[in-house]
Amino acid sequence: MNEEKNKQDLNQKIITKLINVIIFLILIIIVLVVIICFQYSGSKKTIPLKPNMSALVQDTLTDNFWKAPDTSLIAGEKNAEQILYGKQLIANTSFYYGPKGTLQHSSNGMNCQNCHLEAGTKPFGNNYSAVAATYPKFRERSGTIESIQKRINDCFQRSLNGSSIDTTGKEMRAIVAYINWLGKGLAKGTKPAGAGLKDLEFLDRAASPDSGAKVYGLKCKTCHGANGEGQLGDGTNQFKYPPLWGHNSYNLGAGLYRLSRFAAYVKNNMPEGATHQKPQLSNEEAWDVAAYVNTQIHPAKDISKDWPEIKQKPIDHPFGPYSDDFTEKQHKYGPFKPILSARKTNE
Repeated sequence: MNEEKNKQDLNQKIITKLINVIIFLILIIIVLVVIICFQYSGSKKTIPLKPNMSALVQDTLTDNFWKAPDTSLIAGEKNAEQILYGKQLIANTSFYYGPKGTLQHSSNGMNCQNCHLEAGTKPFGNNYSAVAATYPKFRERSGTIESIQKRINDCFQRSLNGSSIDTTGKEMRAIVAYINWLGKGLAKGTKPAGAGLKDLEFLDRAASPDSGAKVYGLKCKTCHGANGEGQLGDGTNQFKYPPLWGHNSYNLGAGLYRLSRFAAYVKNNMPEGATHQKPQLSNEEAWDVAAYVNTQIHPAKDISKDWPEIKQKPIDHPFGPYSDDFTEKQHKYGPFKPILSARKTNE
């Protein structure tokens, strides 16, 4: 009988030890899982794949913002020469189309990358990341479905204050090839974080050209000139720092003539060296310097056919007529919040 009891005690001890071992292993597994999850959440720098986002696109997303593909990879493309030519046309537009251009004398001398920074690759630097994925598309400004070629010629006519280039020509095909390469892998209809410009919060007051003049004098004049004339690169006919007003600047139909676009642009990119992560201007400074620059003289442009549906005009479009009772001055300089509130009420 004692022998039977000893066996039962031994079995009980074995079972207890097994249970303790199992509990210990479970605890170890839980601790490991927690550690792995913590390290994963703290070190991951790319956006998780979405159903409409390819692995190729994920590779171009860093710190949650789009990053341009490595240009050294262009050499491996079948149309590498065409893509590289397109990049050159974006970076050195004036060489080909400026007042002393080798192809045409048909623009104000600015380069596409004066507005689309780093050849259209800088996050929130008016980059081209989403162009291939979103065009053709309907644009309220023209009231039509626009192709990439139409959008490019818009820039030639407005920002470069020049004339259109041949939509079927070698140069247009090269520019489109480069833009398509930058957006390769992005699913149709998608727009990655960091595309275009980063919208800036509206002020509670009107933007002040007078205050903007002070900002310009302190933070912009050194590069862009006391009279907004810009600065040519050493020994070249190309602008290293583009003119911000005057004969060689963008005209009244350009996107940057809208205060919200100019303010968003300078906030995250100017002065030189600024980024959306490390801006050098406050929101107020950005709005005010935009007001100052766009108060200066810019080339004229017939925009009578823009925004055929008046209700679709942006609230900061500086020219009437409008579908509301706010003045043209308020539409140009703000405050914009009352206009936005009124529109939402009437929707």
